[in-house]
Amino acid sequence: MGPFIGEGFVGEGPDAAHVNIVIGHVTSSVGAAWTTALATPRQGHVPFVAVAQPGIPVQPFTLFVNKAAIENETHGNLTWGAAQAGLASGVGAATNEKLLPRDVTEYVMIAAMWVNPLAADEEAVFGNNRSATLEAIRMASRGGPAKGPALEAMLNPANPYFRRG
Repeated sequence: MGPFIGEGFVGEGPDAAHVNIVIGHVTSSVGAAWTTALATPRQGHVPFVAVAQPGIPVQPFTLFVNKAAIENETHGNLTWGAAQAGLASGVGAATNEKLLPRDVTEYVMIAAMWVNPLAADEEAVFGNNRSATLEAIRMASRGGPAKGPALEAMLNPANPYFRRG
C-alpha cells in the first residue's frame, strides 16, 4: 500500500508552516528513503526521529527533515522545539481521527518541515506546524488533493512568495 503523500500550509509571515508528508510501509521505498535520510545528514540538515516527549517517538516512526538550514540559535530552538512538538501533536490528532494505518509499527513517515529562519513566535510555530501536519495527513489519507480544485490551482498558481497579475 502507498506511498501516501500530502501537503499542508498554515499561517502567514515568518511563523507559517509548510509540511510535506510521505507515509509508506517500512519495507517499501519509503522505508528505504527513511533509513537513507536518517543515515546521511548534510551541513545544516540533520534528519532526526521526531519525539512527542524525550524517549517517546512519534508513531508511526516519523523522520523530521528540516527544509531550511539552521541559521541561528532561535531558529534551531524553534525547529527542534515548537515545530517538532507541532508535528507530534498533528500526528496525534490524525491518529485520533483514524487517518493513519491501524498498525503504525509497520509504517514510517517522512515529514519535510519548513521553519523560516526569521520565525520568532514559539506558540505560532507550534500551532501552525500542528495544523499543517494534520492537513498534510488528511490529504495523504484521501490519496492526494481533490482533482478539480488541484487542476484549477495548477492553472492559476499562487503561493506566499508569488501571485500572478
